[in-house]
Amino acid sequence: MLASTRRREILHRLLADGYVEARELANRMGVDTSTIRRDLDALARAGQVQRTHGGARPTPGVAGELPYAMKETERRSEKTAIAAAAAALVRPGDTVILDSGSTTYEVAAALRTHESLTVITNDLRIAKFVATVPDIRLLVTGGELLGSVYTLVGDRAESFLADYAADWTFLGADAIHPAAGITNTNTLEVPIKRAMIAAAVSTIVVTDSSKFGHHTLAKVAALDEISQIITDSQLPTGTAEQYGDQLTRTSYLTETESSAG
Repeated sequence: MLASTRRREILHRLLADGYVEARELANRMGVDTSTIRRDLDALARAGQVQRTHGGARPTPGVAGELPYAMKETERRSEKTAIAAAAAALVRPGDTVILDSGSTTYEVAAALRTHESLTVITNDLRIAKFVATVPDIRLLVTGGELLGSVYTLVGDRAESFLADYAADWTFLGADAIHPAAGITNTNTLEVPIKRAMIAAAVSTIVVTDSSKFGHHTLAKVAALDEISQIITDSQLPTGTAEQYGDQLTRTSYLTETESSAG
């Protein structure tokens, strides 16, 4: 398991339980306790956790969202394939809402060859990218910045979205579960995600297979509020069947296969 994947799981456990113990995490992940201690130390240096004797607890005042820099390097091939499948749904002249996140950033990149689109986003990194694409009209929500994830949230962002009618919302997810639905680690982002769902004819969740079978702190939406879920082909068939026709799995090339090609 990659260090970035372990650290994501540590933060998920911390948000769910309020405390994590290094020895228990080591047993759960099948690594040495010293490895987990190094992970906890790295998260503490990043301000994501507060170290305790033998474990860690949440940093006071920190919502627990993973930093963008950690997200953008994870599962890049999978995200690119998911984004290509998502972008294929969009037609010239459509209005698209892009949620914040590394997978929706890849959707923005995949839309760069489309014609006459309008893109609405609350993600400053996505906005910066889209601003360089000449044939896309860009609208950016107002709101307050969540710095580590470059996301705008708050009443102004929500009221901004209420004034528009979009064809598509492409929504990220921290976790997807057949019963719990779409959930998020950060409660501050939930209202604007709900506003994005309400503003669009169709909502497509774009997320890699590692997010399935889990649930996190805050509920975003039930599955019946979502039009479609697009993920990668690493999701086991047994898990995929729980979501029926709502789910699409996309194939992708590994880094080794890409290099060989």
